[in-house]
Amino acid sequence: MSATTFPLRAEWAKFTTLRSLWTTPLLAVALSAGITAVVQFSYGKTDTSLTEDPMEGVFYGLNFGQVAVVCLGILLVGQEYASGTLATSLAAVPDRVRFFRGKLLLGTGLGLAVGVLSVAGQLAATEASVGLDLSAPGTARALAAGVLYHPLLLVLCLSLTTVLRNQTAALGLLSPMVFLGTTALSAIPGVRDVTQFLPDRAGLYAMRLHDAPDVHYGHTTGLLLAAAWTALAVAAGLRTLRRRDA
Repeated sequence: MSATTFPLRAEWAKFTTLRSLWTTPLLAVALSAGITAVVQFSYGKTDTSLTEDPMEGVFYGLNFGQVAVVCLGILLVGQEYASGTLATSLAAVPDRVRFFRGKLLLGTGLGLAVGVLSVAGQLAATEASVGLDLSAPGTARALAAGVLYHPLLLVLCLSLTTVLRNQTAALGLLSPMVFLGTTALSAIPGVRDVTQFLPDRAGLYAMRLHDAPDVHYGHTTGLLLAAAWTALAVAAGLRTLRRRDA
């Protein structure tokens, strides 16, 4: 068995046997697609905030579904800190780089799957309710960004939980920050210029079609900013895992 396959299979076994893990991505898809469907069928043809930039309507449910993505990233490693089984996991995979790589691979795969299913569901709901011009400039880029945002956010939260080494602290900090914190901060004049560079705000902006005059970068750059934050978090998580006791 290869050095990569064993940690990944071990992580997959944990994921499929813990209900709190395998139900969370299902919840993420259900929230994103379900809320978009309800909003589009109810208000999609009358609410101008959903029609001026069509992607505002398509990804409306993502504002709620992303919280479940955050929780999944936290749980993939946080439950081992919470239950005290991290030492057992490291005994099975003593190489901490391999151990962390297995979690990153699983997290990336799950994030991509959630992204594809969520975007497909939100797109189908929009097509069935108000319609969408898929040939409009930037549409393919925005939909691709919507898919990629999920694994980036999931891996970011997984890595930050490894840095915090505490599931409760990660849930208490990351979930409300993504759901309400950065949104509230971005509404404050002056602070907005800083918060637009945070990973979730940059990633969400990458999904828009139209430019915002108060955002200081382009849509593609937004996705790159989210990727850069994720890369920094991965490096910090690996450093913490290698230097701290289980």
